[in-house]
Amino acid sequence: MTKGNIIHQGKVERIEKNKIFVRIDQQAACNACHAATACIVPNRKDKIIEVSHYTGIYALQEEVLISTQSCMGLFAVFVAYILPLLSVIISVIATVHISRSELIGGLTGLLVLVFYYFFLYLLRDKIKRNLLFTISKMNH
Repeated sequence: MTKGNIIHQGKVERIEKNKIFVRIDQQAACNACHAATACIVPNRKDKIIEVSHYTGIYALQEEVLISTQSCMGLFAVFVAYILPLLSVIISVIATVHISRSELIGGLTGLLVLVFYYFFLYLLRDKIKRNLLFTISKMNH
């Protein structure tokens, strides 16, 4: 891993018009991570990364390197975990304080979470444009 970049090795899974889909082994990626022992990700399995902008010619099953900036990984963690957690905590506390009912507070927290992930789903294309991955050939 170079400073400021996250790099994983993978294989070209499929090629479409202007996109390349690369399969990375999540277990191998986890082994390289300094937080792997404390991680609670239950499904450590292969992940498919979509690369939209690339130069060069790639073949199916070719081993390649996929990289992105470290700040993109932090942004993804913030959007997927930290922001929804804060939203739920704030909504539960505010609702319990206003309504004096823990049941209504809990239901409000769940409702906020559902709306948050629905909103995130609606913005997926915009978010995808900001999460840029680059692909390069392996140096054997």
